[in-house]
Amino acid sequence: SQPSERHLPLTPAVFAILLALADGEKHGYAIMKEAALPEGGAINLGPGTLYGTIDRLIRDALVEETGLSDDARRRYYRITSQGERVLAAETARLESSLRSARARTVAHGARA
Repeated sequence: SQPSERHLPLTPAVFAILLALADGEKHGYAIMKEAALPEGGAINLGPGTLYGTIDRLIRDALVEETGLSDDARRRYYRITSQGERVLAAETARLESSLRSARARTVAHGARA
């Protein structure tokens, strides 16, 4: 199995955080706001979940702090290349599951 696949499946919080960081570095509050959007996963991340998850993602080398700050209290994060590979692997896994679900529901007369 690929190294990125050992992280799969991702929790909704991890997926939303990696997705939020996929288009550039962000601080925690911006990640939280993006995760709440329908296209960001539509999940509400409280501060404990957000920062606890970010700490684990840093430990697993999927996310890193940028070292940049525009405010003494605000830290910025970015996805690492390993994080990008994990996000791509999870996206492929979800696409495959969705294709299978659509094929099964269409075969049984339901609409997906």
